[in-house]
Amino acid sequence: MYCTSPQLVEESGDWLVGGDIEALERIRWNDGLDPYRLTPNELRAEFRRRGADAVFAFQLRNPIHNGHALLMKDTRDMILSRGFRNPVLLLHPLGGWTKADDVPLKVRIRQHHAVLDEGVLDKETTVLAIFPSPMMYAGPTEVQWHCKARMNAGANFYIMGRDPAGMPHPDTKTDLYDPTHGKKVLMMAPGLTRLEVVPFKVAAYNKKLGQMDFYDPSQHEDFEFISGTKMRSLAREGKTPPDGFMASQGLAGTF
Repeated sequence: MYCTSPQLVEESGDWLVGGDIEALERIRWNDGLDPYRLTPNELRAEFRRRGADAVFAFQLRNPIHNGHALLMKDTRDMILSRGFRNPVLLLHPLGGWTKADDVPLKVRIRQHHAVLDEGVLDKETTVLAIFPSPMMYAGPTEVQWHCKARMNAGANFYIMGRDPAGMPHPDTKTDLYDPTHGKKVLMMAPGLTRLEVVPFKVAAYNKKLGQMDFYDPSQHEDFEFISGTKMRSLAREGKTPPDGFMASQGLAGTF
Protein backbone atom coordinates (compact mmCIF):
# COMPACT_ATOMS: atom_id res chain seq x y z
CA MET A 1 0.00 0.00 0.00
CA TYR A 2 1.25 3.47 -0.78
CA CYS A 3 -0.04 7.03 -0.82
CA THR A 4 -2.05 7.44 -3.99
CA SER A 5 -1.69 11.20 -4.45
CA PRO A 6 1.78 11.24 -6.10
CA GLN A 7 0.75 8.41 -8.41
CA LEU A 8 -2.36 10.28 -9.52
CA VAL A 9 -0.33 13.44 -10.17
CA GLU A 10 2.29 11.55 -12.18
CA GLU A 11 -0.37 9.86 -14.31
CA SER A 12 -2.32 13.07 -15.00
CA GLY A 13 -0.27 14.09 -18.04
CA ASP A 14 1.69 17.25 -18.78
CA TRP A 15 -0.86 19.78 -17.50
CA LEU A 16 -2.64 20.35 -14.19
CA VAL A 17 -5.19 23.11 -13.57
CA GLY A 18 -4.93 25.22 -10.42
CA GLY A 19 -6.39 28.39 -9.00
CA ASP A 20 -10.03 29.48 -9.18
CA ILE A 21 -12.13 27.35 -11.52
CA GLU A 22 -15.52 28.46 -12.80
CA ALA A 23 -17.75 25.73 -14.23
CA LEU A 24 -20.22 27.11 -16.74
CA GLU A 25 -22.15 23.88 -17.06
CA ARG A 26 -22.88 21.09 -14.63
CA ILE A 27 -20.42 18.22 -14.92
CA ARG A 28 -22.07 14.98 -15.98
CA TRP A 29 -20.53 11.51 -16.06
CA ASN A 30 -23.27 9.97 -18.24
CA ASP A 31 -22.84 6.68 -16.40
CA GLY A 32 -26.45 6.30 -15.32
CA LEU A 33 -25.67 7.61 -11.83
CA ASP A 34 -25.90 11.38 -12.41
CA PRO A 35 -29.33 11.62 -10.71
CA TYR A 36 -27.60 10.62 -7.45
CA ARG A 37 -24.95 13.36 -7.68
CA LEU A 38 -26.94 16.00 -5.84
CA THR A 39 -25.44 19.39 -5.02
CA PRO A 40 -25.56 20.74 -1.44
CA ASN A 41 -28.45 23.02 -2.39
CA GLU A 42 -30.34 20.11 -3.96
CA LEU A 43 -29.78 18.00 -0.85
CA ARG A 44 -31.06 20.79 1.40
CA ALA A 45 -34.15 21.12 -0.79
CA GLU A 46 -34.78 17.36 -0.55
CA PHE A 47 -34.48 17.46 3.24
CA ARG A 48 -37.02 20.29 3.34
CA ARG A 49 -39.35 18.37 1.03
CA ARG A 50 -39.27 15.43 3.44
CA GLY A 51 -39.94 17.67 6.43
CA ALA A 52 -36.67 16.80 8.17
CA ASP A 53 -36.02 18.55 11.47
CA ALA A 54 -32.58 16.89 11.75
CA VAL A 55 -30.20 15.28 9.26
CA PHE A 56 -27.55 12.69 10.14
CA ALA A 57 -24.90 11.72 7.59
CA PHE A 58 -23.09 8.44 7.08
CA GLN A 59 -20.23 7.96 4.62
CA LEU A 60 -19.02 4.59 3.39
CA ARG A 61 -17.08 3.13 0.48
CA ASN A 62 -18.17 -0.48 1.03
CA PRO A 63 -21.49 -2.27 0.61
CA ILE A 64 -23.84 -1.80 3.57
CA HIS A 65 -23.81 -4.67 6.04
CA ASN A 66 -26.14 -5.10 8.99
CA GLY A 67 -23.57 -3.59 11.36
CA HIS A 68 -23.73 -0.33 9.40
CA ALA A 69 -27.53 -0.49 9.49
CA LEU A 70 -27.48 -1.14 13.25
CA LEU A 71 -25.33 1.95 13.78
CA MET A 72 -27.53 4.15 11.58
CA LYS A 73 -30.72 2.98 13.31
CA ASP A 74 -29.14 3.52 16.73
CA THR A 75 -28.17 7.06 15.74
CA ARG A 76 -31.71 7.81 14.59
CA ASP A 77 -33.10 6.50 17.89
CA MET A 78 -30.66 8.74 19.78
CA ILE A 79 -31.80 11.79 17.80
CA LEU A 80 -35.48 10.92 18.36
CA SER A 81 -34.81 10.60 22.10
CA ARG A 82 -33.70 14.24 22.10
CA GLY A 83 -37.10 15.41 20.94
CA PHE A 84 -36.64 15.57 17.16
CA ARG A 85 -39.63 14.24 15.26
CA ASN A 86 -38.36 13.45 11.77
CA PRO A 87 -34.60 12.88 11.49
CA VAL A 88 -33.53 11.98 7.95
CA LEU A 89 -30.48 9.91 7.05
CA LEU A 90 -28.11 11.16 4.35
CA LEU A 91 -26.64 7.92 3.01
CA HIS A 92 -23.67 9.39 1.19
CA PRO A 93 -21.33 6.79 -0.38
CA LEU A 94 -17.99 7.96 -1.72
CA GLY A 95 -18.27 8.30 -5.49
CA GLY A 96 -14.87 9.55 -6.61
CA TRP A 97 -11.65 7.60 -7.10
CA THR A 98 -11.12 4.60 -4.81
CA LYS A 99 -8.57 1.78 -4.74
CA ALA A 100 -8.65 -0.82 -7.50
CA ASP A 101 -9.84 -3.54 -5.12
CA ASP A 102 -12.85 -1.53 -3.91
CA VAL A 103 -16.36 -2.51 -5.00
CA PRO A 104 -17.33 -0.41 -8.07
CA LEU A 105 -19.67 2.52 -7.43
CA LYS A 106 -22.47 1.21 -9.65
CA VAL A 107 -22.47 -2.11 -7.78
CA ARG A 108 -22.54 -0.31 -4.43
CA ILE A 109 -25.48 1.90 -5.43
CA ARG A 110 -27.39 -1.17 -6.59
CA GLN A 111 -26.61 -2.88 -3.29
CA HIS A 112 -27.71 0.17 -1.29
CA HIS A 113 -31.03 0.15 -3.14
CA ALA A 114 -31.46 -3.54 -2.32
CA VAL A 115 -30.97 -2.76 1.38
CA LEU A 116 -33.63 -0.05 1.15
CA ASP A 117 -36.00 -2.30 -0.80
CA GLU A 118 -35.66 -5.00 1.85
CA GLY A 119 -36.58 -2.51 4.57
CA VAL A 120 -33.30 -2.75 6.48
CA LEU A 121 -33.23 1.05 6.19
CA ASP A 122 -36.39 3.12 5.85
CA LYS A 123 -36.88 4.54 2.35
CA GLU A 124 -39.01 7.43 3.56
CA THR A 125 -36.38 8.76 5.94
CA THR A 126 -33.27 8.00 3.85
CA VAL A 127 -31.78 10.12 1.07
CA LEU A 128 -29.31 8.16 -1.06
CA ALA A 129 -26.87 10.43 -2.88
CA ILE A 130 -23.30 10.18 -4.18
CA PHE A 131 -20.48 12.17 -2.58
CA PRO A 132 -18.26 12.76 -5.66
CA SER A 133 -14.98 13.23 -3.79
CA PRO A 134 -12.04 10.86 -4.38
CA MET A 135 -10.64 8.83 -1.49
CA MET A 136 -7.12 10.09 -0.84
CA TYR A 137 -6.39 8.28 2.47
CA ALA A 138 -5.14 11.55 3.96
CA GLY A 139 -6.21 10.76 7.51
CA PRO A 140 -7.08 13.70 9.80
CA THR A 141 -6.97 16.28 7.01
CA GLU A 142 -9.40 14.36 4.83
CA VAL A 143 -11.71 13.64 7.76
CA GLN A 144 -12.33 17.37 8.20
CA TRP A 145 -13.21 17.70 4.51
CA HIS A 146 -15.63 14.77 4.67
CA CYS A 147 -17.36 16.18 7.74
CA LYS A 148 -17.55 19.84 6.73
CA ALA A 149 -18.82 18.96 3.25
CA ARG A 150 -21.79 17.16 4.84
CA MET A 151 -22.41 20.08 7.20
CA ASN A 152 -22.56 22.40 4.19
CA ALA A 153 -25.13 20.04 2.66
CA GLY A 154 -27.39 20.43 5.69
CA ALA A 155 -26.31 17.69 8.11
CA ASN A 156 -26.64 18.34 11.85
CA PHE A 157 -25.05 15.04 12.92
CA TYR A 158 -22.12 13.14 11.43
CA ILE A 159 -21.39 9.49 12.27
CA MET A 160 -17.64 9.13 12.73
CA GLY A 161 -16.14 5.76 11.87
CA ARG A 162 -13.03 3.96 13.06
CA ASP A 163 -9.79 5.08 11.38
CA PRO A 164 -11.58 7.12 8.68
CA ALA A 165 -9.48 7.90 5.60
CA GLY A 166 -6.66 5.85 7.08
CA MET A 167 -4.27 3.39 5.49
CA PRO A 168 -1.72 0.80 6.64
CA HIS A 169 2.02 1.34 6.69
CA PRO A 170 3.54 -0.15 3.50
CA ASP A 171 6.02 -2.29 5.44
CA THR A 172 4.55 -3.07 8.85
CA LYS A 173 0.89 -3.10 7.66
CA THR A 174 -0.09 -1.39 10.91
CA ASP A 175 -2.42 1.64 10.86
CA LEU A 176 -0.63 4.89 10.04
CA TYR A 177 -3.10 6.83 12.17
CA ASP A 178 -4.56 6.18 15.59
CA PRO A 179 -7.95 4.44 15.10
CA THR A 180 -9.70 7.27 16.96
CA HIS A 181 -7.96 10.11 15.09
CA GLY A 182 -11.14 11.12 13.28
CA LYS A 183 -13.13 11.74 16.44
CA LYS A 184 -10.24 13.52 18.16
CA VAL A 185 -9.55 15.84 15.22
CA LEU A 186 -13.19 16.77 14.70
CA MET A 187 -13.64 17.53 18.39
CA MET A 188 -10.92 20.18 18.00
CA ALA A 189 -11.59 21.35 14.43
CA PRO A 190 -12.87 24.92 14.02
CA GLY A 191 -16.01 25.73 12.06
CA LEU A 192 -18.14 22.76 13.12
CA THR A 193 -20.50 24.63 15.42
CA ARG A 194 -23.58 23.59 13.41
CA LEU A 195 -22.78 19.89 13.51
CA GLU A 196 -22.44 17.24 16.21
CA VAL A 197 -20.03 14.34 15.78
CA VAL A 198 -21.58 10.99 16.73
CA PRO A 199 -18.97 8.55 18.11
CA PHE A 200 -18.70 5.25 16.29
CA LYS A 201 -20.00 2.17 18.11
CA VAL A 202 -18.14 -1.00 17.18
CA ALA A 203 -20.40 -3.66 15.66
CA ALA A 204 -19.31 -7.21 14.92
CA TYR A 205 -20.86 -10.52 13.97
CA ASN A 206 -22.31 -12.26 17.02
CA LYS A 207 -21.76 -15.95 16.28
CA LYS A 208 -24.06 -17.04 19.10
CA LEU A 209 -26.98 -14.90 17.88
CA GLY A 210 -26.19 -15.25 14.17
CA GLN A 211 -26.48 -11.52 13.56
CA MET A 212 -24.59 -8.24 13.74
CA ASP A 213 -24.51 -6.79 17.24
CA PHE A 214 -22.70 -4.08 19.17
CA TYR A 215 -19.45 -5.54 20.43
CA ASP A 216 -19.30 -6.59 24.08
CA PRO A 217 -15.67 -7.05 25.23
CA SER A 218 -16.83 -9.29 28.08
CA GLN A 219 -18.10 -11.78 25.48
CA HIS A 220 -15.23 -11.43 23.03
CA GLU A 221 -15.22 -15.12 22.06
CA ASP A 222 -18.78 -14.78 20.72
CA PHE A 223 -17.82 -12.13 18.15
CA GLU A 224 -16.17 -12.26 14.73
CA PHE A 225 -14.86 -9.10 13.08
CA ILE A 226 -15.44 -8.97 9.32
CA SER A 227 -13.65 -5.92 7.95
CA GLY A 228 -14.30 -4.20 4.66
CA THR A 229 -11.07 -5.73 3.35
CA LYS A 230 -12.22 -9.22 4.32
CA MET A 231 -15.67 -8.58 2.85
CA ARG A 232 -14.16 -7.55 -0.50
CA SER A 233 -11.84 -10.57 -0.40
CA LEU A 234 -14.81 -12.92 0.11
CA ALA A 235 -16.60 -11.31 -2.84
CA ARG A 236 -13.57 -11.75 -5.13
CA GLU A 237 -13.28 -15.41 -4.12
CA GLY A 238 -16.98 -16.08 -4.69
CA LYS A 239 -17.55 -16.82 -1.00
CA THR A 240 -20.40 -15.46 1.10
CA PRO A 241 -20.24 -14.13 4.67
CA PRO A 242 -22.27 -15.83 7.42
CA ASP A 243 -26.06 -15.53 7.55
CA GLY A 244 -27.16 -12.37 9.32
CA PHE A 245 -24.14 -10.34 8.24
CA MET A 246 -25.89 -8.58 5.35
CA ALA A 247 -29.45 -8.26 4.06
CA SER A 248 -30.24 -11.10 1.66
CA GLN A 249 -31.05 -8.85 -1.33
CA GLY A 250 -27.98 -6.74 -0.63
CA LEU A 251 -25.90 -9.89 -0.39
CA ALA A 252 -27.11 -11.05 -3.80
CA GLY A 253 -26.17 -7.69 -5.29
CA THR A 254 -22.60 -7.87 -3.97
CA PHE A 255 -21.47 -11.50 -3.79
